[in-house]
Parts: sequence; structure tokens; C-alpha cells
Amino acid sequence: MELNLHPLLSRSDELQDVESLMKRLVFGDGSGRINSIMSEHLSTGGKRLRARLALAATSALGGLRRQAVGWAAAVELVHNATLIHDDIQDKDEFRRGHATVWSKYGLNEAINAGDLMMMLPFSAIQEVPERMIDGVSLRWLLTMALARATQTVVRGQSQEQRLVLLCDGPEGERAYMECVSQKTGALLAATIYGAALLAGCPDVVAQQLASEFEPVGMLFQIQDDVLDLFGDKGRKKRGQDLHEGKISLLVVEHLRLYPEDRDWLLEKLARPRGQLRDEEVDEIIATFEGDGALQSTIDRMEMLVNRMRESKNLARFPNLYFLANETIEMILEPIKAVLQGRMQTRII
Repeated sequence: MELNLHPLLSRSDELQDVESLMKRLVFGDGSGRINSIMSEHLSTGGKRLRARLALAATSALGGLRRQAVGWAAAVELVHNATLIHDDIQDKDEFRRGHATVWSKYGLNEAINAGDLMMMLPFSAIQEVPERMIDGVSLRWLLTMALARATQTVVRGQSQEQRLVLLCDGPEGERAYMECVSQKTGALLAATIYGAALLAGCPDVVAQQLASEFEPVGMLFQIQDDVLDLFGDKGRKKRGQDLHEGKISLLVVEHLRLYPEDRDWLLEKLARPRGQLRDEEVDEIIATFEGDGALQSTIDRMEMLVNRMRESKNLARFPNLYFLANETIEMILEPIKAVLQGRMQTRII
């Protein structure tokens, strides 16, 4: 897909250096089955959004992109490690149009590959040029930031498993937003934090800028919910989240609007995978669209967009502000057709 990206985000020169570093770390101890499995997973593609953001944000804040290569590889490796584990938990057989690691190589090897890939980012940080920030090692600050973000991501993944118990009413909304803030927002925020440090920002400023980017991660996850039902997610057929029994924001919003539908909807989501008929999936999708859940979900996406656009902290750094807007465009591009006529804010 051809995307109209901000020059800072679309530049690909150092991105190739990131790919090379990830490959070198994957094959760090020579050839081997698990190394090949990790390499194959990385080769399936993806936007490399986190790596692009690490490079672009460093540049936007006045730093050198080449000095951010190690950090870009670190955050991208963490993300891909979580994808391997997510596919196991969700029982997804395809990702990016390719067989997932567990479906091709089995659960044991997938767990091993995800575990090992989760450790490689800390080696990637060693590629960052060392210096002191307020008397503290830059590499140590990045290491701790990555450790905290990874812990938060896993807590969010665990929270996602409990959403079925908390999915309706105001509590459901709070639980869902907290979950996506942890699962997706934390790593994107950490990406910006590291980039700010690499660009020479004081730690307190880096933390402020990181928090401003948390809605980007939340927006990404909500977009993913909408894409699964109303677009093409590269998973052979739409509605896989329904087959998995996933509590998306669409589910949360429908039950907020129509709490009397709780038994009807949750009974379908609770069925074993493969037992939800295609016509039932179509019925749920039509219900979400016709009865207001889709529009309510889009309204919440618009609130996140406006929250970022009105940020006074981001406004102090014009290049980073422009980058945030272009990142939003990149995230929302796959559901552009769905948003047309439903979102008042001009996005794309």
C-alpha cells in the first residue's frame, strides 16, 4: 500500500541498518532451528512502525538517526516477540498472510522463539553509543525503559484475558482502555522516550513526550479491532476476533449501548473456535454497524486523535508534532473507507 508519509517517517536508509542488526542478533550464535524460525517470522514483513518511529522521532528532536539504530531494533524485536506469543494465545494460524510460528512449528518452538526474541533487545541496546545523562548511563536508562514497557505489555495481555468479565457498562470501557494502554500504548510511548534521550532531551522532557504518544498505541489497537470486522487484516477471512472470542471495543460499545444483548453476544464469543458460523459473524458485524457500536468506536478514536493534536507539550516540538500526525495517518489508512463520513476530524 502506498502511504503518504512525513519524510521523517518514510525515510528507509537507517531502517535497513535496523533490519541488519535484528538479523545479526537472531543469528548471534550461528545457525540453528530456533534462529531460522525467528528470522522467518521477521521476514514476513510488517510496517516496522516502532522502528520507524524510533528513527524518525530521534531526528525530529534534533538527534542523529544512525545513533538510534540499536534502540529501533530493540523496540521492534520486543514487539515481534509479543506477536509470536499473541498468536499462540489467540490461536491465530495466519499473520501478515503467512502461517504463524506456532501453527507451522508447534507450540513448544513458538514459545521458545518468543522467549528468546524477548531477550535480544537488551543486546540491541548495547549498539547505542554510550554517554551519561544527568549522571546516569544512557544504555541503563534505555534498558530500564524497555524492561518497564515489556512488563506493562504482558500485564495488558493478561488483562485482555479478563475483559469478558468486565466488558459491559462504564467498567467495561475503563477496563478496555486500560488494557490497550498497557498492551499497545506502553511500547510506543517507550519508543519515543528512548528517541528523546538519544536526541539529548533531559529525562523529564523525554518522559513528558513519551506520555503524549501513548494515545497512538491505543489508536492502533482500536483501529485493529475495526479492521478485523470492516477491512482486510490478512487473516484469510474477516471476523477472526469474533471466532477467538476477543473483547474488542466494538463489543464493549455495543454492550454499553444495549446491555440486554449481553447473553446473546457473549454466548457467541464463548463458543469454541470454528463453531461460529459465517452468517452469525455477518449478523454481528451488521449489528455493530447498524446499531451504533461502530460509530461510537470511531468517536472514541476521534477523541484520541484530538487529544494528541491539542497537546501543548508536542506543540513545543513542531517536527515531532508533525510526525505524530503523520503516524496517525499511517495507522488509520487501512480503515480510511470506513471512517469516511463517520469522523468529523480531517485525518487523511
